[in-house]
Amino acid sequence: MDRSKEIYKVTLIGGIVNVVLLIFKFVAGFVGNSAAMIADAVHSLSDFVTDVIVLVFVRISGRPKDKSHDYGHGKYETLAITIVGLALLLVSVEIVYGGILKIVAWANGETLESPGMLALWAALLSVVMKEGVYRYSMSRARALNSQAVEANAWHHRSDALSSIGTSLGIGGAVCLGADWAVLDPLASVVVGFFIVRVSISLLRGSIGDLMEQSLPDEVENEILRLAASVEGISEPHDLRTRRIGNHYAIELHILVDGDIPLREAHDKASEVEELLRKHYGNDTHIAVHVEPK
Repeated sequence: MDRSKEIYKVTLIGGIVNVVLLIFKFVAGFVGNSAAMIADAVHSLSDFVTDVIVLVFVRISGRPKDKSHDYGHGKYETLAITIVGLALLLVSVEIVYGGILKIVAWANGETLESPGMLALWAALLSVVMKEGVYRYSMSRARALNSQAVEANAWHHRSDALSSIGTSLGIGGAVCLGADWAVLDPLASVVVGFFIVRVSISLLRGSIGDLMEQSLPDEVENEILRLAASVEGISEPHDLRTRRIGNHYAIELHILVDGDIPLREAHDKASEVEELLRKHYGNDTHIAVHVEPK
């Protein structure tokens, strides 16, 4: 299976859904006079833009290592996640700001126009389609071990959840009449805060990887346990780990009998490397330093 092609396929399907929805949402938002639906349409537009970003950066991250990139190009995929997170954060701030302005205007006595049924149908359609794309993308992200596809899947899920909030706001405003038209911008604010939370979660992980953050403690403990399980190896230590795109980089020191031949010590180190690659994938970067005990 060509990983890059599979990622393109998943992202392309999501992109097509986003194009269809963002056009329908913008039309429904303006024709149906719904601030929440227009905010939802902007969210779908950001989904489409991030689909394009993922397509571009995954192609780059799939390149093999070269003279200027000894560890490969995996960080480009992490950079794509960061851009997705930033795009989400900017969109969410704009949604919250616009919704608050309308709520303040309503509180000051301004009459807000109720949204139409077209906006409600658009929101309900978005919930169904985006949840379906999320489930498909997440299943493929796990199969492909792709952070970028997983980040994009959560982007689809955030759009589905935002559309649920949009549906409730628009539905309440439509069913309860003009006196409750404020439910529409109120829904857009709730949606915006939810997207802020998702974007911060994505940024926290991706920026950590870009800043060479170590792997989680449970993974590091497992690495030490695996290394120590090799016969003749003791006290694995000085472990250093990080993530390069969707792969791990592992460096550690091991102790072996100082009286054994150099070739045998080298074979022990190779056995540790083989065990770790079997467990974490063939593309795992592993460096084992042998010390006598």
